[in-house]
Amino acid sequence: MFGKKKEKSQIDKEQLELIQNAQHRIKQKKRLYVHFVLFLIGALFLVLANTVLGIGDTVKFFGIEWFVFAIFGWLFFFLYHIFNVFVTHKFMGKEWEKAQLDKLVSKQKIRIEKLKAQLEKEDIHIAKTEVYNKELNQEKQNVTMIVAAGENDAIGKDNKLIWHLRDDLKRFKTLTSGHHIIMGRKTFESFPKPLPNRTHVVITRQDNYTVPKGVIVVNSLDAALEVSKKDNQPFIIGGGEIYKQAMPIANTIELTRVHESFEADTFFPKIDASNWKETANTFHNKDENHKYEFSFLTYKRN
Repeated sequence: MFGKKKEKSQIDKEQLELIQNAQHRIKQKKRLYVHFVLFLIGALFLVLANTVLGIGDTVKFFGIEWFVFAIFGWLFFFLYHIFNVFVTHKFMGKEWEKAQLDKLVSKQKIRIEKLKAQLEKEDIHIAKTEVYNKELNQEKQNVTMIVAAGENDAIGKDNKLIWHLRDDLKRFKTLTSGHHIIMGRKTFESFPKPLPNRTHVVITRQDNYTVPKGVIVVNSLDAALEVSKKDNQPFIIGGGEIYKQAMPIANTIELTRVHESFEADTFFPKIDASNWKETANTFHNKDENHKYEFSFLTYKRN
């Protein structure tokens, strides 16, 4: 149960067989060399045993000394050994070694190509998944621009609102409460203090821009949307340059159209009817709380 886990071989079966065969050929060569040395020493010993020590000097076959038959018998087995190594098993020479090495290299190349192909498929799958998730997140996030603008698209002057419409302010509060509100630095500085129950995301190029606790500072609209990605409907609330940047990526426009033209220095971009469809329109007359007539309009991207 607690024994050492046996490691799985990283070499495939065919490669392992080639390596084992090479090792076997080396052992054959060593044994042949040992046999040759033993044959020389043994033959010399048999000659000396008969001629010097006189062992079996009376034993002869067909008039020939016995050790000659012994030497020739041993020579026959040695020649068979040579034949077995060089002919029968094709001794592992340089050409054989090169052929085996080429086979190994070829198999490794094929294996590497297969791994590359597999990795490419995985990379494509990962890339497609990331793109799909990104698109899915974008589809889930309804980026909404909310603005009050005059008939001439005027929205402000000297970093201040041109009008005060109570119901418009109520609508702004109702729609944006609980959401991220994305704005430029000047729009943020127009507030006396951060608005309650909303997460403020301020876009500025200034370094070390000081903000109250809880306010998020970024340097681009993309970064603002990134920090707001958990919000399914972040609101872009101004100013004019931020609206212009957001127009191509927003999904919804909540527009309070004030039915009057005004002198201003900040304007809302023109709404292209070919890209946007009006889905709601509620008209309000002017009264004691509203100096101008206005309409609440909702646009959805086509």
